Amino acid sequence: MPRPMLTTTLLSLALLAACNADGTATTSTAPAADANAPAETQAARETREIGPFSVETVARFDEPWALSFLPDGRLLVSEKAGTLQLVDVGTGRAAEVTGVPDVVYGGQGGFGDVVPHPQFADNGLVYLSYAEAGDGDTAGAAVARARLVTDEAGGGALQDMEVIWRQVPKVSGRGHYAHRIVFHDGKLWIASGDRQKFDPAQDMTSNMGKVLRLNDDGSVPDDNPFAGQGEVAAQVWSLGHRNPLGLAFDGNGQPWDIEMGPKGGDELNKVERGANYGYPIVSNGDHYDGRPIPDHDTRPEFSAPAITWTPVISPSSLVFYSGDVFTDWQGDAFAGGLSSQALVRIEFDGDRAWEAERYGMGARIRGVRQGPDGALWVIEDGDDGRLLRLAPKG
Repeated sequence: MPRPMLTTTLLSLALLAACNADGTATTSTAPAADANAPAETQAARETREIGPFSVETVARFDEPWALSFLPDGRLLVSEKAGTLQLVDVGTGRAAEVTGVPDVVYGGQGGFGDVVPHPQFADNGLVYLSYAEAGDGDTAGAAVARARLVTDEAGGGALQDMEVIWRQVPKVSGRGHYAHRIVFHDGKLWIASGDRQKFDPAQDMTSNMGKVLRLNDDGSVPDDNPFAGQGEVAAQVWSLGHRNPLGLAFDGNGQPWDIEMGPKGGDELNKVERGANYGYPIVSNGDHYDGRPIPDHDTRPEFSAPAITWTPVISPSSLVFYSGDVFTDWQGDAFAGGLSSQALVRIEFDGDRAWEAERYGMGARIRGVRQGPDGALWVIEDGDDGRLLRLAPKG
């Protein structure tokens, strides 16, 4: 399986100052050598400045997709081809966690999200989303849970794997799995994409194009808005979504999602109980073949987005900030941007939201989390994608 591509050259412990082409300062340092560690784990760490941030490169990975902190401060990073890495963020050293399920790798599919159970310290459970093969050339997202057992080498293994949720039906194609997962108030929330099939987002016999709410074992809470309909409809919290790649809760416990629109019209939505966001009947974008889609304001029965973006930002992830490092931004959200190669800061006032600032990162941003240290932790998309720690400049 692919290993993180950590820099092997040991630099001097003295700071080596350099100047980027844009005039921003860059420094590089190396951790103290560990005689017991293999050479490839000795990662040089580079610091540069971007906008208001001091940006430190901590490690590098092969197509990282998601990152999630464990209670002890170590970091889980999923790699799209089907590898899970456990990272010591202090040293940048990563070691593989074995036992990851087989994934359908290709297009937008592969290994997706990874999230510890809220009681991980007691039960050791982690939850994984991934693209799973079906009959013929079909595939669909799945969510499994397993116990993470770590080892003395810094890695570990997943044991007692159990699949607790699947997209239905499995379909052809390799796009729009979405499969972001998050826990809130003991419930498991799943963002399920429309798989580029359009109509399932409005079809209650399918759980595609929906935001879903489950118990931690995959069963359906009795108080879900469509619980009385049974089958997969009972899983649904909201519908009419396209490709919701970010799902997060604000400080008041309100869920929000951020999703890719079609040709234009990326959306930030306040995700409300039983609401229908209208896709593919309405959108503030159009079909890629040029056919128009009516805007949200033409169909007031559908819930309208809080923000739309045209040109698009291609959102990949969403987090609300509550730390003490960036005190002026408490309560703001941050979205990773793929085509925009940016980190987008979003401000809120009740139901209103707006883009407050956009920070060009010079790379496609796949994921963003708040760390236990209050810093923002970001992963870049693609081969040799960097794990970045963002702290205040100066």
